[in-house]
Parts: sequence; C-alpha cells; structure tokens
Amino acid sequence: MATTRGVLYVHTVPSALCPHVEWAAGGILGVPVKLDWTPQPAAQGTYRAELSWQAEAGTAAKLASALRGWQKLRFEVTEEPSNGVEGERYSFTPELGVFHATTGVHGDIMVPEERLKAAMLKAASGEADLTEEVERLLGRPWDDELEPFRYAGDGAPVRWLHQVV
Repeated sequence: MATTRGVLYVHTVPSALCPHVEWAAGGILGVPVKLDWTPQPAAQGTYRAELSWQAEAGTAAKLASALRGWQKLRFEVTEEPSNGVEGERYSFTPELGVFHATTGVHGDIMVPEERLKAAMLKAASGEADLTEEVERLLGRPWDDELEPFRYAGDGAPVRWLHQVV
C-alpha cells in the first residue's frame, strides 16, 4: 500500500476529550500519541493541537471517521496525494458535519463532473443558487466557520508521527 503524509488539525476540543482524541489517533496510527495541547483563544475553555503523520493512504479517512462523532470537536484532516492515490481533505464542525474533498497534487479541491452537473441541474430547476452550490462543493461554509480557529492556531507546536508498518 502507498505511504503518504498528512496533518490532523484539532481546532477546538474540551479538555475532557483531549485524551480521547490522542487515543483515537494512536489507535489508527499504531503508535502512542501525545499532543501538545494549547488553549484555543477563539473559543474559551477549549484546546487545539496539530499532528503531522506519515502512514498508509486512506489514513485521513480513518482519522475523520473516528473523530466525527464528537459534537464538541472541530477538526480538519489532510492527506497528500501519493503514488496512484489522490489527496483528501476532511473538515468537521458540529453545526455543518463532515466535508470531504479530493485534492490534487497542488492541494486544489477537485470536484467530480457528476457533482457539478447535479449542482447545475438544481440551479436550472430553481432549487438552488449555482454560486452557493459550487461554494458548498468547494467547502466554503466549512472554511468560513473554521477560519477564526485556524488563525488562532498560528505558531502552535506541531508533532510528527510515523505509522508502525
């Protein structure tokens, strides 16, 4: 299986869930995880952390799946493209749920043709605004909600972990 790299950005988490996030990430990566938690200034009483990882392709999906059930958590997981495998980006907020996108070698979101056609059809029938549909396909609502938490994390420590193979 192809090896790739990625980053887990935990933007907000209550202190009681911090060890559970570490346990979940460690279970997926196959190594103990101890994150450097720092207070999240954009959401008082919560913490943030980043974890850079190297593991098999598909690890971002596993991390997102493990963390998405915790409603007081905001996070993103990215996975770089690897040999024969596109990259991925997952974003989660309690209000919006999970966003998933395929990313290309330069980090651009790649929207499948059928999803664009569906957005155009909804717009043509008057069900939706085309601009809003395309923004949703690109993850704009998630970006808008997560941006204050991303900015608040500038300069925070990052830890690298490699999956046991």
